[in-house]
Amino acid sequence: MIGSLRGSVLERNTDSEVLLEVGGVGYLVTVTPRTLAELEPGATVFLHVHHHIREDTQTLFGFLRREERTTFQVLIATHGVGPALAMAILATHTPVVLVDIVASSDVASLTLVPGVGKKTAERLLIELKSRLDLPILDPIGTSMAGESGGGSALGDVREALYGLGYAPEEVRDTLRDMTGGRDSATMLREALQLLGARRA
Repeated sequence: MIGSLRGSVLERNTDSEVLLEVGGVGYLVTVTPRTLAELEPGATVFLHVHHHIREDTQTLFGFLRREERTTFQVLIATHGVGPALAMAILATHTPVVLVDIVASSDVASLTLVPGVGKKTAERLLIELKSRLDLPILDPIGTSMAGESGGGSALGDVREALYGLGYAPEEVRDTLRDMTGGRDSATMLREALQLLGARRA
């Protein structure tokens, strides 16, 4: 089993495969589009690898960060999630953002993944809650859950920010820095102020 590769990027193609030369041997490795953009031809890189073996084929999936590979392995161990869908999820959401989505049962964000409808998203959220490491989100849940449905208010704010075009990473970092609020409108105003200050 191949667990990692260090070598030179020979070429990359549009279907998210990179040809990595290691000791004179070229390995075809499937990566996410985000990772592909970071793998410049000629560069020396280190990839954490999941070696996926089936009866009729073997595929190498490569990740720049260990937590990406760990999340991928959690995903493919989930009922109904194959390697292609797992890669699509990681192409849409980073591991930390995915933890946030699962912790807050954010169906709308999970349906941003190509091929994931509402029913599939709801099922995945239930199954992933017991598999992903969720304590990282405790500060958000405890500071904003308070009165009058604070948890749903947080979801409303997250959905509104996504609708305004903010990236998942920006939304996650902003929500973690917020002091909290009693209602969606107050929390959204605070979030927009924080985002405006960061972009200034």
